Amino acid sequence: MTPPLENPARTLESREESSASERLAAAGRSKSVAREYGEALVIALILAFIIRTFFVQAYMIPSGSMEPTLLIGDHILVNKMAYGIRLPESILGYQIPGLTLGRYLIHFGSIHRGDVVVFIPPLDRDKDFIKRVIGLPGDRVQIRNGRVWLNGQPLADPHAHLEVPDAQRSPDIPRDNFGQIDSTGSIVGPVEVPPGKLFVMGDNRDHSDDSRYWGFADENDVEGRALAVYWSWDDAEGGLLPIRWSRFGTLISR
Repeated sequence: MTPPLENPARTLESREESSASERLAAAGRSKSVAREYGEALVIALILAFIIRTFFVQAYMIPSGSMEPTLLIGDHILVNKMAYGIRLPESILGYQIPGLTLGRYLIHFGSIHRGDVVVFIPPLDRDKDFIKRVIGLPGDRVQIRNGRVWLNGQPLADPHAHLEVPDAQRSPDIPRDNFGQIDSTGSIVGPVEVPPGKLFVMGDNRDHSDDSRYWGFADENDVEGRALAVYWSWDDAEGGLLPIRWSRFGTLISR
């Protein structure tokens, strides 16, 4: 029996239909892959924002105010859940009508004397400062000849780094002498830390811009507690790789 003849036109149409179907399927797969990557990227960005805002954030130390505890070029991790859940100052740079930002919603723990905290200073809301907590609400703080007195007693202050000799200290500058001032400008006693406020100082006491100059930090402005150094880069050292290997993993203690 003679086999039936193929219709060339029908065969060509079938091949074109098959090719078109394959192209549509490939386009669908491409769109599906692109969508999957896009969704994964969006989810990753959202998770990064949540982790950075509420859990852990990395900071770099730009100044020497906390030396020798923290050095210029240290990169540190800050526990943003140490004291509770805090709403940031803005959400991706935007304010939300009806929502008060920059405050704690829930408190998990108390701030302690000696904690090294990252906070927003009262006079420069666009910056983050890092200092050590010296006085809590109700504490009476005074600086005498560069040394901290707390509640009428010299503070045991193992982290303080002092460079200026006692003979060169002045009764007229907050760096060396600070306290309650009367109408004549004389120090007459300690200042009392108000409710909801903190008295903070840098460990490098002679080279720190802190509560002696601009007043108290607000507890609601505390963004978290410093945990550890995870990376340290010494720009002043120069060289190909000026890495401070010994700083890696250094814990920041009270």
